[in-house]
Amino acid sequence: MTTEPVVLGRTPLAPGAAGPDRPGPSGAAGADRSRDRLHRGSLRWLVLAVTVLVAAAMMVPFAIMLLNAFKSPADYSANGPLSLPTSLYTDGLVNFWNRVDYPGKLANSIVISGSVAILATVVSLFNAYALGIGRVKGRMWIVTLFLLANMLPQEALVYPLYFLAKETGLYNTQLSVIIIFTVIQSAFGTYLLSSVLSTFPPSVLEAAALDGASRWQVLWRVVFPISRPTLAVLVIFFFIWTWNEFFIPLVMLIDNATQTIPVALASLQGDRLMDAPTINAGSLISLLPAVIFFFIFQRTLTRGITAGAVK
Repeated sequence: MTTEPVVLGRTPLAPGAAGPDRPGPSGAAGADRSRDRLHRGSLRWLVLAVTVLVAAAMMVPFAIMLLNAFKSPADYSANGPLSLPTSLYTDGLVNFWNRVDYPGKLANSIVISGSVAILATVVSLFNAYALGIGRVKGRMWIVTLFLLANMLPQEALVYPLYFLAKETGLYNTQLSVIIIFTVIQSAFGTYLLSSVLSTFPPSVLEAAALDGASRWQVLWRVVFPISRPTLAVLVIFFFIWTWNEFFIPLVMLIDNATQTIPVALASLQGDRLMDAPTINAGSLISLLPAVIFFFIFQRTLTRGITAGAVK
């Protein structure tokens, strides 16, 4: 017969049991973890609520545009821009389509935006390859110069650009707008890509050089495939930014056959007369191509933005 030892004033503890001298697995550390999870959960809900409110505020102008696009002029004058349309009015869409030759303006915008997106990305890649990997002398000053050039307002550039276009015979041609925006957009692309390529792994470049690759082969067979996600993001941004440009195309393109959609949309408004339903209808169908383009390349944009987060 065996007897268990008795400790006065204490109850024997089973193995792994919690007590005053032996904290259990769900002691202070477990309570801290629970509080951290609760705090993170509350913070996530707060961030989500703020994001929803900001998104709703950004969608208000689009909702007003959608309401007035299908509202008749009489309904707009009687009830204002914030009321629901009393009937489905589609003459505004038809009027805008016919008055500005929408298919022609759409083709002009696609040609200009697509050309600028591709050319500016290629120029940015060449410049960034020389600055980020080539390590040219005075690299930081050159990158700073590109950044300052990107910050210049278009109003300060329009007169020199107008004068040069007149002297070279490119005024009122789509080529002049393509050249101007290729230079403007590539200034930002060079600044961004040079920062990315400056962190390019030197071991990869050294391995390519040991294999006998020339600089041109290193660019197209090593640097270009690895930088493709970032280049895809630049193409998408350059296309949308050029699509929305108004001031320089307004100055450079005076012929109706060469104008873009934003310029044609502005031509609907006179000094003393404004057809609000037609302008809203035109804004709606002018916005659709850019939205469709964004949704098509949404995954490409997401992969390009998150590609730099993982080495």
